[in-house]
Amino acid sequence: MQMSYAIRCAFYQLLLAALMLVAMLQLLYLSLLSGLHGQEEQDQYFEFFPPSPRSVDQVKAQLRTALASGGVLDASGDYRVYRGLLKTTMDPNDVILATHASVDNLLHLSGLLERWEGPLSVSVFAATKEEAQLATVLAYALSSHCPDMRARVAMHLVCPSRYEAAVPDPREPGEFALLRSCQEVFDKLARVAQPGINYALGTNVSYPNNLLRNLAREGANYALVIDVDMVPSEGLWRGLREMLDQSNQWGGTALVVPAFEIRRARRMPMSKTERLQLYQVGEVRPFYYGLCTPCQAPTNYSRWVNLPEESLLRPAYVVPWQDPWEPFYVAGGKVPTFDERFRQYGFNRITQHPTLSVLFSSGIPSYSKLQILARYPSCTPQCLTLLIL
Repeated sequence: MQMSYAIRCAFYQLLLAALMLVAMLQLLYLSLLSGLHGQEEQDQYFEFFPPSPRSVDQVKAQLRTALASGGVLDASGDYRVYRGLLKTTMDPNDVILATHASVDNLLHLSGLLERWEGPLSVSVFAATKEEAQLATVLAYALSSHCPDMRARVAMHLVCPSRYEAAVPDPREPGEFALLRSCQEVFDKLARVAQPGINYALGTNVSYPNNLLRNLAREGANYALVIDVDMVPSEGLWRGLREMLDQSNQWGGTALVVPAFEIRRARRMPMSKTERLQLYQVGEVRPFYYGLCTPCQAPTNYSRWVNLPEESLLRPAYVVPWQDPWEPFYVAGGKVPTFDERFRQYGFNRITQHPTLSVLFSSGIPSYSKLQILARYPSCTPQCLTLLIL
């Protein structure tokens, strides 16, 4: 009898243990199922905002803060300005490459980041509400997947005042879902963008080039203001930094860079010697040659091409400014702003008449295109020296 009772007791204990095991397995199953469902939801969210290290989270927070501000109107009231969609920490004595572009022409950023090793500031113009949304998606995607963007690029957004930009809903991942690398972002942009001339927007909205230029160089000490389709020479940023760091004599000096155009089929020359070889056979020519020859003639290309190539940037010769010269230059201090009343194409850079001298350098030229001088207030003819590199 006692044996039978012991067997029954053992059986019940075994049954209870089995039931407890089944219950535990059921709980584990439900937990896993819930986890998978949660992961599914998380994956849907991360289709637009991928999981990221803290540095990317900070970028995302900065983007949200900038957009939440609602932007500010420019002096004309025609445009809404969002400063600092992306920010970067810069040495106050550094040389910033300041540029501007329509959303479609942001494709050129990849090439600029390869050739310019220093900080870069870009002002983006979105002509429509849809482009404004695309610009915010691009800002996040590029900063998330491109370390150079996070480290070296500041980005600002301008759109017509009747539109407001906003952070896209993560439930609607749109064109840039599932991207996981910098190259994928630029490849996707290449597929959805229609690169062309910035001011040929196909809308009744004027491209505010001077507003964008001022915004891009805002807060900079030394800045080189160019258009986004220009290509800096290899090592230009390093050469400028070395020259500026060696002396304090550059106050009131603008460093002008000779501008060239090159046939699209050609790769960019890597040295002055290579550039001169192409120049001699007509594959490279002065910027605006034929279209507006006087706009670059004071550079005196025939003199520049006969200078010996130097390993370091240094002053070469002085040239007085002549109307309608439009050189591109680096200048420090409180450089006057561009006149924002000028929009679209045509002599918008020459609105800042320079009554000054220009100092050229015989170092490697920097671009296949160049940019214009600004006028210093109450400036005597010798108050500003311009230096071409």
